[in-house]
Amino acid sequence: MTQERLSLGKKGEELALIQLKALKYRILEQNFKCRLGEIDVIARDKNTLVFIEVKTRATKDFGGPAAAVNERKQRQLSKVALTYLNQKSLHHVPARFDVVAVELIPPAPRIEVIRNAFELCYQ
Repeated sequence: MTQERLSLGKKGEELALIQLKALKYRILEQNFKCRLGEIDVIARDKNTLVFIEVKTRATKDFGGPAAAVNERKQRQLSKVALTYLNQKSLHHVPARFDVVAVELIPPAPRIEVIRNAFELCYQ
């Protein structure tokens, strides 16, 4: 991955965290990694554990950021989330997947939090 893309992703995650905190999400972990992949943010929204994927775009050339969380990505995030739940013994806790779509297009960034963006995907 190029330094430019890494920088874009980092900026998007920073803006996403600000927005999530403003919405009263309690951030538990950032960039949780396991052998199956990574989840950008894990947070609590009241009593619900939320696995959050942040997608950032600087142009509209390849569609909106949320469109990048396709079925393949959803399956990968689901597997990582199940690993997290197993490691922390949190099977009894309600959980969901949110997507934060960040567009860094002038005149100002646009940040959209999509709650319950997708269901757990096993296959």
